[in-house]
Amino acid sequence: MTQHAVRASAVAQAKPPQSSTKSPPKSAPHRTLGPVSDLERHLPNDWWRKLFNPLYLMTDGDVVESNENTRREVDELLAVVGVETSDHVLDLCCGQGRHSLELARRGFEHVTGVDRSRYLIRLARRRAKRDGLAVNFHEGDARKFRLPDNAFDCVAVLGNSFGYFDSQEDDEGVLEAIKRVARPGATLVMDLTDGDWIRDNFERRSWEWIDKDHFVCRERSLSADGSRLVCREVIVDAEQGVIADQFYAERLYTPAAITDLLHRAGFIGVRIHGELTPESDRNQDLGMMARRILLTAQTPSKAHAVHAGGPVIRDVAVLLGDPRMPDTVKLGGCFNQEDFDTVAKLKDALLTLGEYNFTYLDNHMTMLAELRHQQPDFALNFCDEGFNNQATHELHVPAYLEMLGIPYSGSGPANLGLCYDKSLVRAIAMNVDVPVPLETYAHAEDLTATVPSVYPALIKPAQGDSSIGITQKAVVHGVEEAVAYLEQLREELPGRAVLVQEYLSGPEYSVGVIGNPGFGYTVLPLLEVDYSKLPNDLPKILSYESKWQPGSPYWTEISYRQATADDDTARQVADYSMTLFERLGCRDYARFDFRTDTSGQVKLLEVNPNPGWCWDGKLNLMAGFGGYDYAELLHMVLQAGQMRVSADIRKQLAIAS
Repeated sequence: MTQHAVRASAVAQAKPPQSSTKSPPKSAPHRTLGPVSDLERHLPNDWWRKLFNPLYLMTDGDVVESNENTRREVDELLAVVGVETSDHVLDLCCGQGRHSLELARRGFEHVTGVDRSRYLIRLARRRAKRDGLAVNFHEGDARKFRLPDNAFDCVAVLGNSFGYFDSQEDDEGVLEAIKRVARPGATLVMDLTDGDWIRDNFERRSWEWIDKDHFVCRERSLSADGSRLVCREVIVDAEQGVIADQFYAERLYTPAAITDLLHRAGFIGVRIHGELTPESDRNQDLGMMARRILLTAQTPSKAHAVHAGGPVIRDVAVLLGDPRMPDTVKLGGCFNQEDFDTVAKLKDALLTLGEYNFTYLDNHMTMLAELRHQQPDFALNFCDEGFNNQATHELHVPAYLEMLGIPYSGSGPANLGLCYDKSLVRAIAMNVDVPVPLETYAHAEDLTATVPSVYPALIKPAQGDSSIGITQKAVVHGVEEAVAYLEQLREELPGRAVLVQEYLSGPEYSVGVIGNPGFGYTVLPLLEVDYSKLPNDLPKILSYESKWQPGSPYWTEISYRQATADDDTARQVADYSMTLFERLGCRDYARFDFRTDTSGQVKLLEVNPNPGWCWDGKLNLMAGFGGYDYAELLHMVLQAGQMRVSADIRKQLAIAS
């Protein structure tokens, strides 16, 4: 009796546990190599060409055929990417299509899967047909596959499918292929084994029953250079003996190493979102699926396109406030040196975007005539001071651009007018189930406005921005203070309605959103206001003093940091922000401010549809948390506007034809 026959005979007498896993068809015994001293020496360079077959689904089925694991992983994808159901999603290295099909079940209309394994792609197609799901599956090598350029808003590489190839240059080839098919600003989402953890924790030898008829023995070792984990699987049929003796390997990337690789490939905004750990009914040997890092990155800009089929709009006029005219919001009622420095930093940053030709319009006496007689191809509307530096005329600038037919970045006049009135924003937020503070609205002419019934309370104008009318005295602690501040507002801002709100004293957050419905969003990392150094006798609010009075403690003692909020809170405020972005009609970029009440519930403070674009503003701070520099932030805003405009033009042409 041969050694192989002895092993098979012994296996046949064992009593394996029962399992419902469907076994593959019976096959002839496989010739095994027996004991091997060096796993790497037996590793084929192209092991991945043959490994992904019915045996793969059997040995790894407890993880990769688990509906619960798939649902959880897609939940994580949607939480960190924020794609819309109308977005185009590529599931690269899709295997049997489990993530693609789950996305289609959730209403995603444009999902494409690509994988090298003919067996798995055919299985994915059969499952899609069986379940009536519209997913396009293609067979192709991840380094070079046939799909259109600039076609996808999101590319997902899930299930630990990166790092299979023999050299790192091949991994770089995968990233180049992703950049080719992804639209500028598209999101790459990837999970891959945590190289640091695997090096310290991999099992050198293990075995487990995978169903009632089969078990698998595994051996593992690090490659000679320590860059890959080499694995051997010997799969045994209880009756037939060894049916497979196969080798495979994966490159072990640490979080720092994969971040560096993505940056060198040109991706920006790389973020690590934590870990993925699968569930398994066997739960014996999860191998390289045991602990994976989840990350996202944005595809870099492309000089030749801002969307599929559309050129960069190169000649851009940047519209700004007028430094020659009074500005009642600013310190001293006019532009000061800090404002001039801010504009200089803007110009320096835009200068690095070499694919554009920028001109700057800041003389409001001549701006309208210049726009009429020398129309730019596109306007970057950073005139958040309003026409003639009047905040109530902020909507006039985009309204005039629309009258002239000049495409521009940022929100339109209807949205700016709507968001200027905080009481209207509050009503819409309530309608879409976004929590808001308790509030009483007092009309400007109502001299008998009800004073707060609960203290402390916050009193502020119903219309306005830049914290006008919100000073340290806006937080009142009794009837006398409330009456006095109401009178002060009526004197300083005659004709404006007043809001009397509950005072929210918990953590205060800001969320930056860049993008548009249908094109996908980039949600910047959460910002938190740090009030810890503010004197205890001052109310913790972002008052007028914090923005416009350098000598005030509000100016010197308040700072901003990346939020320490838990994942649920961060996810919640991001969801609220994207809901409001779409419902209010925001465009290209916006900022949403929230604060928690005494019970910890997050409530909406304000929506800013054209938030400050300055280098030291909240939006750029949040961009910095996400790994973007100032120029990249400006480029993202510019691209979001141009993608939206170009798509609108294509729709109009299609209708006309």
